[in-house]
Amino acid sequence: MRIGILQTGESPDALRAEMGDYPDLFETLLSEHGFDFRRYRVMSMDFPASVHDCDGWLITGSRFGAYEDHPFIKPLEAFIHEAYAARVPVVGICFGHQIIAQAMGGRVEKYPGGWTVGPTDYDFGTETLTLNAWHQDQVVELPPGAQVIARSPTCENAALLYDDRMLTVQPHPEFSRDFIGGLIEKRGRGLVPEDRLDAAVARLDDGLNRQNMAGRIAAFFLDHRPTEATPGPAPRG
Repeated sequence: MRIGILQTGESPDALRAEMGDYPDLFETLLSEHGFDFRRYRVMSMDFPASVHDCDGWLITGSRFGAYEDHPFIKPLEAFIHEAYAARVPVVGICFGHQIIAQAMGGRVEKYPGGWTVGPTDYDFGTETLTLNAWHQDQVVELPPGAQVIARSPTCENAALLYDDRMLTVQPHPEFSRDFIGGLIEKRGRGLVPEDRLDAAVARLDDGLNRQNMAGRIAAFFLDHRPTEATPGPAPRG
């Protein structure tokens, strides 16, 4: 199965040489599940020719806001609608989670409580997963038809399911302990309040459930069975 990675941001220069860029992190996370990957730098307007160019799509995180005016935002929303209508499975992580919600009629904004950073516990109903977070923005208004499948004390809509077509999560299962530690030091200082960073550092050695989440993502892709294409919601704007 070929997964197209739609890259919407880059890891910090200071971390990229040693730990890789965002597509590298996802390919490592999902390396045990037999996927092939193709990369598209959509933030540089490198889009697939068709939603059928890959068997599934994964939208990465980004430093951009889904509600900001960047050239790639509207084409990406249009691509999301096309994939939904064609029933090609899509997974969104952090920014990917947010842009899908926005494209489908939800609302994204900065959380009044500020940043969520580092190991964070998410209630998936039958179990609690600890995953790394790095965000101020979050989905504050659900799109029609989206089902909440995980939440945290500071993020009510932390993971969403759109029937069998799209799965999105706010935290970063692709971020390892070392990557989030580097992100705190190389990007966080001076940007995120020190008390939030200190709290994140205090939890750096907590166990993460990254492979559990990787298994959920892989199962979503692998269990998907394409059916006849159906129209999706009308695009925003």
